[in-house]
Amino acid sequence: MALGAVFLSGILFLILSILPIREWIINSIPRSLKIAISAGIGLFLAIIALKNAGIVVDHPATLVTMGDLAKPEPVLAVIGFFSIAVLTARGVPGSIIISILGVTVIGVALGITENQGVVSMPPSVAPTFAQMDIAGALEIGLITIVFAFLFVDLFDTAGTLVGLAHRAGMLDERGRLPRLKKALVADSTATIAGAALGTSTTTSYIESAAGINAGGRTGLTAITVAVLFLACLFLSPLAGTIPAYATAPALLFVACLMVRGLAEIDWDDITDVAPAVIAAIAMPLTFSIASGIGFGFITYVAVKVLAGRHHEVGPAIYVLAAAFVLKFALL
Repeated sequence: MALGAVFLSGILFLILSILPIREWIINSIPRSLKIAISAGIGLFLAIIALKNAGIVVDHPATLVTMGDLAKPEPVLAVIGFFSIAVLTARGVPGSIIISILGVTVIGVALGITENQGVVSMPPSVAPTFAQMDIAGALEIGLITIVFAFLFVDLFDTAGTLVGLAHRAGMLDERGRLPRLKKALVADSTATIAGAALGTSTTTSYIESAAGINAGGRTGLTAITVAVLFLACLFLSPLAGTIPAYATAPALLFVACLMVRGLAEIDWDDITDVAPAVIAAIAMPLTFSIASGIGFGFITYVAVKVLAGRHHEVGPAIYVLAAAFVLKFALL
């Protein structure tokens, strides 16, 4: 039934993508919030990186606190981050890959990480292939779940596309992403295919920022990554050998680059600053891009209207802000 819910949400994604609805939603995001989304994704990457490195851990009293920096994992993660920064500053190509592989080799050599081998056959997809219980997913109890998937993935994808496109310099003079409909149809189709193969909702990854930072700007980057992921089906032991503390420095480094987008906000206009900052900090703190966007939309409408500048708020912004209010209240 869970796969059926994902499949149905994917069908809805596809319909909304073929129609101009999803494109209309993304293009309606104000420029200040688009910049905030890019920076917020950077902060999101940062907290993921610090968590994976063991530098930041949960705490029952303070929510988060500093981890045990005497452990080897955080130390190696710090070394990895410094190596990426220094190699990048010196203009060495492939600094992120060099750091990831270097930290992994050190971890294996010191016995911190287990070498899981190189090649193995992928597991069978038979237990989950085409096992969607669509009828079960249509039961009244799962309708809200389907729409929850739809809502979250819709705005997670929107935020990721906008944030990464801003980082890559791909937004046009109006702050819009060219060929957006094709990207949205690809995303929707991936969700449907993922449900058929037996996985949870497939969406755009914020970690794609690492590829953008390395210079990726065309579809060739995505195709190359896809082929390498396909190879990982047979090289899963080798891929599994690379620990989280080895990839964490890459995410933290990319986060540092993405947060600089906040510099483009008009800091003299509090009606732009307040929604942007709220959206940016809400993403890592709620661990959700969609929630961050929602807080940003609601704050944008509230501040603009109460400041007597309602003429700057388009009809789409009112609709989306209201939708987020209902989502937070009911879902």
